[in-house]
Amino acid sequence: MSTYFPKAGEIVRKWYVVDASGRTLGRLASQVARILMGKENPKYTPFLDTGDHVIVINADKVKTTGMKSEQKVYQHYTGYPGGLRTEEFRKRFDRKPELIVEQAVLRMLPKSKLGKQMISKLKVYRGEKHPHEAQKPEALALATRA
Repeated sequence: MSTYFPKAGEIVRKWYVVDASGRTLGRLASQVARILMGKENPKYTPFLDTGDHVIVINADKVKTTGMKSEQKVYQHYTGYPGGLRTEEFRKRFDRKPELIVEQAVLRMLPKSKLGKQMISKLKVYRGEKHPHEAQKPEALALATRA
């Protein structure tokens, strides 16, 4: 017997809409990352991109637990001396909540060319509206923890 690998034409990608309102950031990001990787798909192959497209709406209504909204700090280094840039969670959330959700998902994907390909299938929007009605996305209710 030989191992089955899906061919490029056999991978059918679906579009899903996920409502982020009232959802915890980390739990939402991990579930969305699994869909983007294709781990929910029976044809999942670790070295192929078999995932689906995900549209996240209401990114401005996502919540965090504990003291993260007061204590969490985002950092990046520009590459120049003295180039460490920091921004508090609350400031970034007020400025661009889509970026917070997108980065949380990005950091849960593989750090490779495959991960870059997977993150391109994620679309995040601040409010209810999104321009992807032509793709006929299905509403996806992610599992909540009781």
